[in-house]
Amino acid sequence: MLYPRVSLYALMLAAAGIPLYIHLPRFAAVNLGIGLGVIGTVLLLIRLIDLVQDPLIGWAIDRWPGAQLAFAAAAALGLAIGFPLLFGLPEGASIPALVSVLILLFSAYSLGTILLYGRSATLAKRADAQELMTLAAWREGGQLTGVILAAIAPAVFVALGAGAQGYPAFGLFLGVLALLALAMTIPIWRRAPITGQGISLAGLGQAGALRLLVLALVNSLPVAITSTLFLFFVEDKLQLPGKAGPLLILFFLSAGVSVPLWARLSKRIGPKQTLIIAMPLSIAGFIGAAMLSAGNLTGFAAICIASGAALGADMVVLPAMFSVVLTRAGLNASTAFGIWSFAGKLGLALAAFFTLPLLERSGFTPGQENTTEALKTLTLAYAVLPCILKLGAFGLVLTLPTEVSAK
Repeated sequence: MLYPRVSLYALMLAAAGIPLYIHLPRFAAVNLGIGLGVIGTVLLLIRLIDLVQDPLIGWAIDRWPGAQLAFAAAAALGLAIGFPLLFGLPEGASIPALVSVLILLFSAYSLGTILLYGRSATLAKRADAQELMTLAAWREGGQLTGVILAAIAPAVFVALGAGAQGYPAFGLFLGVLALLALAMTIPIWRRAPITGQGISLAGLGQAGALRLLVLALVNSLPVAITSTLFLFFVEDKLQLPGKAGPLLILFFLSAGVSVPLWARLSKRIGPKQTLIIAMPLSIAGFIGAAMLSAGNLTGFAAICIASGAALGADMVVLPAMFSVVLTRAGLNASTAFGIWSFAGKLGLALAAFFTLPLLERSGFTPGQENTTEALKTLTLAYAVLPCILKLGAFGLVLTLPTEVSAK
């Protein structure tokens, strides 16, 4: 029951991540009446808190290895309290109220994520490359299940008669899910922790981890941008009302189905070679999205399948590579994953900070009739810019030494 419990805790975190990174911009704009530029600025400011907070969370987890259960409980309880508060905010809620709730949620999410990834060697049956890849497949499989659950939940609650686009009921659902996940995963946090040496820039560089941190940041940017703009692109550019939920599910189902395949391929040919195969799928998806016209549901569905499969490789291979190099070098993984977590979330903040004000300046308004120029800006931000960034990430993968991407 070890890996299924790991998968369940990952499911909880992923179900929390989807509303924070995909639903939040539209919820705040439509339900709370907050401008896109303000939302982008708020998300960036919270990321500045993460700049200090995430590495400190990783340090604390390594400093007190016997407190794994306490950290896991704090993360789950923070989500259980925060989501009902967030999605229960009334229209016209103050910016300080929104920021306070978001700080609680993002802090809890950071704590749970860094704990889960930083304790990979502890949670794996054996601390070797093959078993860490197996653990990664279970963990990311749970994450993708949580993502799909969170993607369909608001629409289900609306169908059942929930008001305010289903968001208040969604918040309560996420709170209950966090409590259930905590109760069922207590045994995995009682395992004897495996710890290592302190983290330094020299140690990270010698292990090959710095290269992977840079790759993680660059590679997070395309996903961050498309996550932030997905609902806008589907409903306002493609003119496919009501299809965003099913398309999200298709995207993440494709990622979920691909995860065990990428894990198996990575064990056979190596992580670097696996990424070289997977990343062009994502690049092709961005090119295809830039060429779509309004109403092209079939074309965008095909893009969701291809780009979802590519995301599956990113999710399972990159963190496993990072875990392997840290374990081999005998370094404290939680501190390093605190930095890793910040790199990924910095990408999300930069995406919101630059793209949302850009759309606002172009005259784009969610849910309203928009000008050709505004929709063109949306397409450039959603498809063209991420394609360029993904090409940069692909170039970084090509430069990775073979010893970093060990089988």
